Amino acid sequence: MSTQLPVLKAKDFESDQDVRWCPGCGDYSILAQMKKMLPSMGVPREKIVFISGIGCSSRFPYYMNTYGIHSIHGRAPALATGLKSVRPDLMVWVITGDGDGLSIGGNHLMHVIRRNLDINIILFNNRIYGLTKGQYSPTSPLGKVTKSTPMGAIDNPLHPLSIAIGCEASFVARSIDTHIKHLEATLQRAAEHRGTSFVEVYQNCNIFNDGAWEYTKDKQTKAENTIELEHGKPLIFGAKRDKGIRLNGLEPEVVELGKGVTEDDLLFHDEKAAEPSLAYLLSRMRHEDGFPEPIGVFRAIETPRYDEELNKQVAAARAKRGEGDLNALFNSGETWTVS
Repeated sequence: MSTQLPVLKAKDFESDQDVRWCPGCGDYSILAQMKKMLPSMGVPREKIVFISGIGCSSRFPYYMNTYGIHSIHGRAPALATGLKSVRPDLMVWVITGDGDGLSIGGNHLMHVIRRNLDINIILFNNRIYGLTKGQYSPTSPLGKVTKSTPMGAIDNPLHPLSIAIGCEASFVARSIDTHIKHLEATLQRAAEHRGTSFVEVYQNCNIFNDGAWEYTKDKQTKAENTIELEHGKPLIFGAKRDKGIRLNGLEPEVVELGKGVTEDDLLFHDEKAAEPSLAYLLSRMRHEDGFPEPIGVFRAIETPRYDEELNKQVAAARAKRGEGDLNALFNSGETWTVS
């Protein structure tokens, strides 16, 4: 009897729910690329779970024809930890946003990354609170005028990839909602990684923060303002591929090729470096500081996985002490009766 799984297509991952994002929202692109990518993984839909918190991005599980959990604000990583720990056979995705993941959920996000649980985290970053109608978020730039900061934001913004790398994430990447081929390939790399994969997607909120990432999308400027990371290759960018990044001591600098500078003088990308310092340096390169912003995979290394190590301990305990008995545990030690 054949056990071959049916071949899935993108349409098989469409749910019967109407998509309720604003027309033109960047979330549509992320949803479309996820549906296009998943069939290549060969994982049956009943083995895939999307878990979200609260926010526009957190509607994502409704729109995928898989299992899904729409949880509470910022706690999706906690639910994912419990689920993946007891069901390591599942492919688990956490869908979050810059507000959900980095404000109330910041503590949970940090710990799931450092534990290297075998899940995939996609953080939609539009630098605004969209669902609650346009307040500033943890990634909003200084001076940002919103409904909750009428005189301009005075909070220093968080940089999601810098946080992930600071927690020594084993896989870190960035893509852009309108770079559809790049986004699909990045999602696939994340899905293939064993351990916590963390992907930031620059996503446009055309209602409350339209054009926040326009410099990375406009055909006339994106080649000068972004740099695509390729493992083992020099950091070259520009419409004419005539600029690069080199290190001047411990500081990156933009240089022009052909003016006493060759490709060999540039910084070469190494996504497999165990030491995260260079990946962190790349995560700090900002458009406002005169640098192109990197997209692609910053880091991809193998380290022990929390769910695997936890289940090894459970197996070792069972082998030594046998199956547990909750009733015996509850009635062990000192007990008393309250009348």
